[in-house]
Amino acid sequence: MRIRSARTRLAVSFLAVGLVLAGCGGSDTGGSGTGSGSLGTTNDINPHDPSELRDGGNLRLALSGFPPNFNTLSNDGNDSEIGGMLKPMMPRAFGTDAAGALSVNHDYFVDVALTGTDPQQVTYTIDPKAVWSDGTPITWEDIQSQAAALSGKNKEFLIANTSGFERVDRVERGVDDRQAVITFAEPYAEWRGQFAGNSMLYPKSATATPEAFNTSLRDGITVTSGPFQIASIDRAQNRITLGRNPAWWGNTPKLDTITYSVLDDSARIPALQNNEIDASGLATIDEVKTAEGSDGIAIRRAPGTQFSHITFNGADGSILADPELRVALSKGIDRQGIATAIQNGLVDDPKPLNNHVYLSGQQGYQDNSAAVAYDPEEAARRLDELGWKLNGEFREKDGRRLEIRDVMYQSTTWVQIAQIVQQNLAQIGAKLNIDTRGGTGFFTDVIQPGDFDLAQFSWVGDPFPLSGLPQIYAYNPDDLQGNYGRIGSPELNALIERTISELDPQKAIELANEVDTAVFEEGFSLPLMQAPGNVAVRDNLANFGAAGLASYDYTKIGFLN
Repeated sequence: MRIRSARTRLAVSFLAVGLVLAGCGGSDTGGSGTGSGSLGTTNDINPHDPSELRDGGNLRLALSGFPPNFNTLSNDGNDSEIGGMLKPMMPRAFGTDAAGALSVNHDYFVDVALTGTDPQQVTYTIDPKAVWSDGTPITWEDIQSQAAALSGKNKEFLIANTSGFERVDRVERGVDDRQAVITFAEPYAEWRGQFAGNSMLYPKSATATPEAFNTSLRDGITVTSGPFQIASIDRAQNRITLGRNPAWWGNTPKLDTITYSVLDDSARIPALQNNEIDASGLATIDEVKTAEGSDGIAIRRAPGTQFSHITFNGADGSILADPELRVALSKGIDRQGIATAIQNGLVDDPKPLNNHVYLSGQQGYQDNSAAVAYDPEEAARRLDELGWKLNGEFREKDGRRLEIRDVMYQSTTWVQIAQIVQQNLAQIGAKLNIDTRGGTGFFTDVIQPGDFDLAQFSWVGDPFPLSGLPQIYAYNPDDLQGNYGRIGSPELNALIERTISELDPQKAIELANEVDTAVFEEGFSLPLMQAPGNVAVRDNLANFGAAGLASYDYTKIGFLN
């Protein structure tokens, strides 16, 4: 599955390691592979002190396609596979534990603090040892340059998300070059996420101009700052290798290298069995059983942070431009039936996800999905009222058949979901055509241009759920960002604005749920299921697996002696 990341969410292939969303299977599993625990309380990474790990080794992971851009801040690079690959190489201001609690990342920052509220002001104090891989210091100018690029003021920067920088008045030098002071023109609730999650800090050389931002990292990235850096990019072999960064000042990583290979969906589990990769998400109950029966493989389980969904294309002139039609069709889709069919045996009690903003188990989660509650009789009645009348097997209006195209990444699970939706919609007189695509260029060439009626992919949740609201659910026809369905209203934009301006956390949660209710009511998209998070890994791999809300410490990942 493709998983697109928002806020500090970013997109990826659904079947990449750790990013699996769902699986398919029957009820004869005997509980095999069932996910356990609750999001926000647990993870399963085989924790070990680094002293117990051997020095060296190569961690081998999979990608679904070659990165179109190594700049995750750009619209082309807004993919959580790319973000996952870059995290061992780029600065982030905060780390998270299994409960999603934030802590300052002291490898890069001495302190990150809210130092004023009227106006809002945040001060970043950079660690004096922190340098880029070319030896130049990380300074306030890197922060200033990225803030300017993401502000949205210059439309030539093809950004994926403003990350709240449109609300920044200025970024200034603090007590020295190692301190940046950000002053906001308007309050921003999730200021902690501006350089965290997948919104990593890039060197000013990559963000100073639109040309640098949009194109300079398409073929690779040379200036990084982390325990690892790019060692080689082999397009002929579809392989990217990371090696240790000699300029790294922190704890020495246990691994020598991390290798990413582009693999088709069907090749992942055989590659794991053949000792060609070291970890893979498990998409189906058959894959769980196969992994369980493989020598040297362990299954690690914690609720995932990804969720699958269906986005509607509501652009002017599209067949689904009418929000009432989108809601009527939504009521004809059995999301509980999809969850049961796809996740039976993978989680204890399969349920659809009923919130666009918060994940189940995350503070703020509540069911706001009443507008799209499954009711095929009501769906049919509404279609009749809208003038879509049955003519034989399918409905027509003004000589046009109610026929829609569902576009997705080519994977067994996505197709199985689509087949259920196809059957559901046929029962109310709507014809669904299933259109599968490869992973490479899926977002750039298909989803971003709006080449779909329905689109199936996944979003990645994180501890900063509000920052995705303007990226995905606000609508600006001149700046789509992640609103690929081109759906929205001035009223919803205003509600989103109130939400992300609210510095009181509880009030912000209440407003975010009002946003979510409105999103359901306009037929924007249908969340389907949260990922079970089951991951098969080499059994001697430590400090890696099903991470939940926690961030990895890449210096501690390695193999047991």
